[in-house]
Amino acid sequence: MSRVLTVILNWRTPEMTLKAVETALAAMEGVGGAITVVDNDSGDGSEEQIRAAVEAQGWDRVRVIQAGRNGGFGAGNNVGIRAGLPGGEVPDYVYLLNSDAFPAPETIRLLRDHLEASPRLGMAGGYVGGADGVPHQTLFRFPSIASEFEGAARTGPITRLLRRHVVPLPIPDAPVTPADWSAGCSLMMRQAMLDQIGLFDETFFLYFEETDLCRRAAQAGWGLDYLRNAPVVHIGSESTGMKRWARTPGYWFDSRWHYFSKHHGRGGAVLATLAHLAGGALHRLRCRINGGAVGDPPHFLKDLARHMLSRGKGG
Repeated sequence: MSRVLTVILNWRTPEMTLKAVETALAAMEGVGGAITVVDNDSGDGSEEQIRAAVEAQGWDRVRVIQAGRNGGFGAGNNVGIRAGLPGGEVPDYVYLLNSDAFPAPETIRLLRDHLEASPRLGMAGGYVGGADGVPHQTLFRFPSIASEFEGAARTGPITRLLRRHVVPLPIPDAPVTPADWSAGCSLMMRQAMLDQIGLFDETFFLYFEETDLCRRAAQAGWGLDYLRNAPVVHIGSESTGMKRWARTPGYWFDSRWHYFSKHHGRGGAVLATLAHLAGGALHRLRCRINGGAVGDPPHFLKDLARHMLSRGKGG
């Protein structure tokens, strides 16, 4: 029987992490494997609270390990993946589950079975929605220079012209849909693929790390499918606080620059940034004329331009 290692990364959300563990345990009923909770150096008593709850509940399929540092999403998950199953055995599949994501009872089994039946697939993700029933955008094309312009401009004629470069894909009605990449809040990965392409690039602290991993997988010939009938309820941004950003943090700009530099070269990163700045300027002009809201965090374009200039100076 194939075995699944479910990895849940905790950073200062112990109650929510324990809820994710509980729902993952139910979803792993009849599925071989184990659950590993990685505490990302929370330093707030989270690890101790989770360990005590796991022991009190008698969850013998769950173990808790300490990352030793907060290296971000990819680095923390890498700790869990490298640890493997209890006893050091290697799983057949790794299932990444956010600490604020709660799979339906059938989700893990369906993702595993789909990969079992499709040897050239490296990954499978599923439908993600909020507790309010609103679908979350988790299905995408790879970013490009053209998509940076389109996404920043947010204008109908430009979107129609560049429709093949629009990054977010519509949530499909079809049971199975191929895609370039899917969000890492609920993503099953084939261990053989990871053995070939490597784990998360730990240069990324947060954001773009799963995009990079999926792109490396695609370059190596591995596909990704989206399963409409493998749902997860996702609260979203609980650890990162993205919904409450007063200003875009530097690590977002760092991750974006690293992604474009890695896959398009340094010149491509500059062109992608210039394209975003141009599209953003058009969007702001339209908002000024029409009286609409810009929708970006304060000073976003200025911060983006400053970041590009600092990188151009070797920063």
